[in-house]
Amino acid sequence: MPKKDEKNLQAEVNLGLIGHVDHGKSTLVEALAGVFPDTYEEELRRGISIYLGYANADFRKCPSCEEPECYTTEKTCPIHKKPTKLLRRVSFVDAPGHERLMATMLTGAAIMDGAILVIAANEPVPQAQTREHLAAAEISDVNHIVVTQNKIELVNREAVANNYQSIKDFIDASYAKGTPIIPISAMHKANLDVLIKVIEETIPTPKRDPSLPVEMYVARSFDTNRPGTRPKKLVGGVVGGTMTQGELKVEDEIEIVPGLRSSGGTYDPLITEVVSLSAGGGSRLKVAKPGGLIGVQTLLDPALTKRNRMVGNLVGKPGTLPPAQDSMVLEVHLLERLVGSAKMQKIKKIEHKETLMLNAGTTITVGDVTSVRNDTIELTLRRPVATRSGDRVAISRQIERWSLIGYGVSQ
Repeated sequence: MPKKDEKNLQAEVNLGLIGHVDHGKSTLVEALAGVFPDTYEEELRRGISIYLGYANADFRKCPSCEEPECYTTEKTCPIHKKPTKLLRRVSFVDAPGHERLMATMLTGAAIMDGAILVIAANEPVPQAQTREHLAAAEISDVNHIVVTQNKIELVNREAVANNYQSIKDFIDASYAKGTPIIPISAMHKANLDVLIKVIEETIPTPKRDPSLPVEMYVARSFDTNRPGTRPKKLVGGVVGGTMTQGELKVEDEIEIVPGLRSSGGTYDPLITEVVSLSAGGGSRLKVAKPGGLIGVQTLLDPALTKRNRMVGNLVGKPGTLPPAQDSMVLEVHLLERLVGSAKMQKIKKIEHKETLMLNAGTTITVGDVTSVRNDTIELTLRRPVATRSGDRVAISRQIERWSLIGYGVSQ
């Protein structure tokens, strides 16, 4: 087997970090990837994740160490001073845990291949957003979960044991029954070797088909030009996300759907060209394949990609993507109770003329219910979406805030 070009290697799998606010998700990403994912000024000032955070890490194994000590993210074994073997490169998607940021969390869940549910050892189990994030993972069809019991350094051994049992009881009553629970201290990087081992055993790299037409969910977009850059040196805007199928090459022509909102309120698809492909950490790609997070530099006016303006779009070859639609028919599956609330009140059926928030892929939109027939609803959308029949759409209702109530299957 040829040796991998580690410098320009694309990540193979997207791992989500989910769970209640301040349980240590971002600290765990930093411990594994060496990069703190909260980079926006407001996040650093408030000490919480507000936007989706991203970072890549290499899972590696020392051929000379015993298990589980052999699992690491270091290129050189600190004990044997020998090179470690690369197992796979992973992309972390750090989802905010605050209750008012569930829409952003659901956007991240749409691109997760597996998830690490982070639960703090020094708080009662489960917290409201622990329940809501796990329900969101189930709705988003994230079927591979690993649970970490974080912050074990803050409580005594007896409290850790009691908290662990509470976590187990909670998990065993959910769709993730039997999921491994790994006690860790992200702050002190304790037991991360066991965590990596369990992730490798529990969360596989999905099988994807690169021969199919390209489809990429846009999860971020930005402008790489620095203030004061001369006009002749300006470069096009960047869209970032993950490809679910197909391959993308430099100089490929691509279409972005739904695209740009016109002055008349309608949306027009954008056609542009791939200038370069990157996979984080300075890695440049000649060909981008499904899996992991990539950045696609385009010929778009960078003003169009500033501040995540392109988030929610779908990227593909012209003429291959589903058309944007401003109405939708959903077969509805409601949760029994409002899992994101301490009261856990029973969820009422959806009513005619009700306004709902929908997460379709990485698109966040609001829809007004125009028809209700048994478990099927029709909606007109404030922002169009590009979906196919059978796609899952998360549904939230305004109850003091937007709260997850279930999902619909696009008809």
